[in-house]
Amino acid sequence: MKLESRVCGDGAVLLLLHGVTRCGRDWEPLLPELAHRWRVLALDQRGHGSSRRAASYLVTDYIEDAVQFVREEVAAPVVLIGHSLGAMVAAAVAADLRELVRAIVFEDPPFHTMGNRIHGTAWQAQFIGMQEAARRGGTIDQVTDALGAISLPTPEGGSRRLGEIRDRASLRWSAECLAQLDPDVLTPVIAGHWLDGYDVSSICARIRCPVLLLQADPQTGGALTDGDAQLALRSIADCRHVPFPRAGHQIHRDRPEAMLQVVREFAATLPAE
Repeated sequence: MKLESRVCGDGAVLLLLHGVTRCGRDWEPLLPELAHRWRVLALDQRGHGSSRRAASYLVTDYIEDAVQFVREEVAAPVVLIGHSLGAMVAAAVAADLRELVRAIVFEDPPFHTMGNRIHGTAWQAQFIGMQEAARRGGTIDQVTDALGAISLPTPEGGSRRLGEIRDRASLRWSAECLAQLDPDVLTPVIAGHWLDGYDVSSICARIRCPVLLLQADPQTGGALTDGDAQLALRSIADCRHVPFPRAGHQIHRDRPEAMLQVVREFAATLPAE
């Protein structure tokens, strides 16, 4: 599948893989800094942004696209930064293309938080509401209002609106991304089948490059559980773990400077090409 990407900067190649419902522009808070060091490619994954719609949206489908992109469009050693869905894709690309991946930064990979553990959770309610908003359409302001009104269950048995958790600027950016999204992207996520065919332990065990694992706070919207973080640390031979207390799932947009600092420190440890 042909995927659209944005390019900025010079130097060694850095490929950015966004999360579900987002697009390559989601990385804009980091791009000026990253472009000083890297030739940055920010990909629109299938069904997102300017890339084509598809018949299937399992995580394994995104992996096939990314592997093909790295082999055919990059064809050189690359560093990967992936958020959420993008982190899970990056892991599999590194496992499959060991000779082409120099290092990976995983930003809060959800694994089965958005897989077979999603049923009845706030994540499932959020994605149901997002899919409905994307299908209904309307102006950006109307979609923003619809997102803010999504009702999410709480662990205490109550509910709260998405607009009580995220500010309007964040919701508006989500609405802009949804305007370019194929709503069917969310169908396997909502159904709990998104990770069918994706074996977390096996994939992590096959990664040979250095890995930086960034974990948002599960108490404030992070998707990577402590148990899954420990699984990754046990499975990946060279893995540095950095938690972000009180940070939500979107570390790169909520805490861009803090994330950039950690990435700079990690990049300084990588061997020269």
